[in-house]
Amino acid sequence: MNSHVFPGACRQICRLALASLLICFASVSVASGVSVDTGGQPAKAYLPDNVSYDPAIPTPESVLGANVGEWHVRHDQLVSYMYTLADASDRITIEETGRTHENRPLLLLTITAPDNRSKLDSIREQHIAAYQKGAEVDSNAPLIFYMGYSIHGNEPSGANASMLVAYYLAAGQGEAIDALLGNNVVLLDPSFNPDGLSRFAQWANMHKGKQLVADPETREHEEGWPSGRTNHYWFDLNRDWLLLTHPESQARIKKFQQWRPHVLTDFHEMGTNSTYFFQPGVRSRKNPITPDGNVTLTEALAEYHAKALDDEGELYFSEEDFDDFYVGKGSTYPDVHGSIGILFEQASSRGHLQDSINGPLAFADTIQNQVTTSLSTFAGALANKPAILGYQRQFVKDTKALAEEDDIAGYLLARPDDHGRFNEMLNLLDQHSIDYDVVNKDTDVGGLNVTANNGIYIPVDQPQYRLVKSLFSTQQNFENNTFYDVSTWNLAMAFNLEYQAVSARKARSINTAANATLRKPDTGTVPADAYAYVIDWQDYYAPAMVQALLENDVTLRSAGKAFTGMLSSGKERDFAAGSIVIPTGLSQPDNLADILSEQSQALNIPVLALQTGMTSRGIDLGSRNMVPVTLPKVLLVGGEGTSEYEMGEIWHYLDTRVGLPATLVEQHRLERVTLGDYTHIIMSSGDYSKLSEMVTDMMDSWVNEGGVLIGQKSALELFADKQWLDIDIVSDDTIDEAFDTSAMRYGDRDDLYARKLVAGSVYNASIDTSHPLFYGYQGDTLPMFKTSNMVVESDNSPFTTVARYTPSPLMAGYSASEMQKLIGDTTAVIAERQKRGVVIGFVDNTQFRGYWYGTSKLMANAIYQSALLK
Repeated sequence: MNSHVFPGACRQICRLALASLLICFASVSVASGVSVDTGGQPAKAYLPDNVSYDPAIPTPESVLGANVGEWHVRHDQLVSYMYTLADASDRITIEETGRTHENRPLLLLTITAPDNRSKLDSIREQHIAAYQKGAEVDSNAPLIFYMGYSIHGNEPSGANASMLVAYYLAAGQGEAIDALLGNNVVLLDPSFNPDGLSRFAQWANMHKGKQLVADPETREHEEGWPSGRTNHYWFDLNRDWLLLTHPESQARIKKFQQWRPHVLTDFHEMGTNSTYFFQPGVRSRKNPITPDGNVTLTEALAEYHAKALDDEGELYFSEEDFDDFYVGKGSTYPDVHGSIGILFEQASSRGHLQDSINGPLAFADTIQNQVTTSLSTFAGALANKPAILGYQRQFVKDTKALAEEDDIAGYLLARPDDHGRFNEMLNLLDQHSIDYDVVNKDTDVGGLNVTANNGIYIPVDQPQYRLVKSLFSTQQNFENNTFYDVSTWNLAMAFNLEYQAVSARKARSINTAANATLRKPDTGTVPADAYAYVIDWQDYYAPAMVQALLENDVTLRSAGKAFTGMLSSGKERDFAAGSIVIPTGLSQPDNLADILSEQSQALNIPVLALQTGMTSRGIDLGSRNMVPVTLPKVLLVGGEGTSEYEMGEIWHYLDTRVGLPATLVEQHRLERVTLGDYTHIIMSSGDYSKLSEMVTDMMDSWVNEGGVLIGQKSALELFADKQWLDIDIVSDDTIDEAFDTSAMRYGDRDDLYARKLVAGSVYNASIDTSHPLFYGYQGDTLPMFKTSNMVVESDNSPFTTVARYTPSPLMAGYSASEMQKLIGDTTAVIAERQKRGVVIGFVDNTQFRGYWYGTSKLMANAIYQSALLK
């Protein structure tokens, strides 16, 4: 809610008492007579005044040394308070569930009546057993709450409110507390994003003066780049519940799967001039696999939020704007598991005090509102307890019925030669508790051939039916084609895997075994007496091995053409272009075989020994087509104007999956950088209009002298403008003209805008696997994830345009037919020589959210195989 202060009026606080009880809570009341202090308030001023508090339980201010809301709490302070609270309270069990990238602890507090603490394992096991069976449960069975706060670090009111909620649950005395904790369990996650929260707290606190400045233009309200919204690698963690790219998400989902809570809350912030939002959102924009009963229960809980906010005179809205379609968000992931996920959005002070159209908005006010709806969540859930317990039981039964009625019995997936990519997909399935079996006999279904122990079968008749169907959806049209986020996240397409939906009749021909295992590559000891060694490039982690070998001073060559070599065993083996060759006759470390063995076992990639440099087919090992691979030095262009998300994704890929230490330089510092020190420059989407002519001239000379310039999405506008790439970018006017507006009315404006977007769909591209950018890829097409309506046209030369969208490119997700026609048969990837250098352009984001494994390796190809392009 927009916790505003109207001129000439004091805002009442200490709101929300849980008073009238039927079986449990039924309403909330408001405390009175306390004025807003923009410097923060004592804990009890935020909480119900009809509840007494145990004086032995420390308040937040007693540990922080300041009132809540006076300063933005740092994560270390939050952790300190939560541990202090757990030490003092016999209601709280605290655990560290993981660590962030910056080594901050991820905490989960389990809060219940003291008598329940010794029975927590039993409570959880009984709940999970009943959930899995869809069994009848007593109307007095425990409700499991998961209260989660501030997944966006610069939306800190939630994390600050979590201290107050925790204190209320630990210290509160009376009927309301007894009703809540006596036979229910509250899991409290005080900060979904510790790294981002700490970054923003530092920003807000360092700009706070003794006199608070409410002017929206002051620096306190305008964060520097990157913002605190994101985590360490600048990812939006609220898009990672399904993708699980980061440790924060992995730890959270592990606990979610262990507990399967009935209600999960997700507290956010939005624009300062807004008010307060609580779900439900737009019913027609929910995911179709979410039952309507979920929305009905969310509506029932919304009545309690509305009552609480009404009592405080707060402005709010519901059933607008926000949707529940993408299952990788905090408010939607629970919905496909039989839980009730609830999104809350509070107007943000983005600091300590900011003017808004509703009056001055104080940080303390924003915290208050998140406390208010935290407590109204308890009230509403307990008042609707029988319905919520019954809903989860019915959800399981309905899910089972849907699976049995489905024409599709399961999905068959073939494992490619790239085991690394496939193993990452399996890891994702495991984390989401998705059942699958290894195919243990040769199988052919619908033209998809899977050899024994080289593929898996995912049955739809399993508890995760709804999630499985979501992960393999190819739906292209929906009840409402307006999307707050992406419209598809097809798992097989993301990992570029061949798969086949299998009917019940054909499923009977698939042989699987619970104890069968996937065939493992031979990564045994590497012999020391070989003429040369070879590493296949097709494995996802081959670039990581190459980087490690280069750092160990191993001399490498990349095969510009295919060849057939004689293994030390006496057998011949074919090697594709792009294979990495390590001739022992060149300068190599004395312990080369040991280095190769270590890396082979660490990355699960075989190293093959050759006995001769003569080949039976293709190029010999001494060929001029064996090009040196040298240690790259990569410069990433970031800073104000560039996409922190996309640059973070590139940084994350290079840093965590390749092991390459890239240098990040902000745009405004490029004039002072010696570009000749770098082999590659990478530019993400962004506005580069402020780059000086001096910098672009420097870059032009650097490319001409042998540099490799790589850009994606809107960076190609700069490349086109400077004629580094011979491309044309279709104008907004051309896109506008593709849509017929003659029969439209003013009210159709938003719908037209949505149709022009490509918010996140899978497009098929024809690729040239003979080109170094596509070395290691198999097949002649590749699913690419498109998140913009950018259309690029080139001269279609087969020597420069190495990937093009197919004429009918849409594979999954929504895109208007007009956009599909514009994008079909246009450029997806282009690479052009510029004298001694190369310029590479990706029209799409190849690293999308760290999830699109099928295309992310293209960046490594652009780095390690680029010598073959010059």
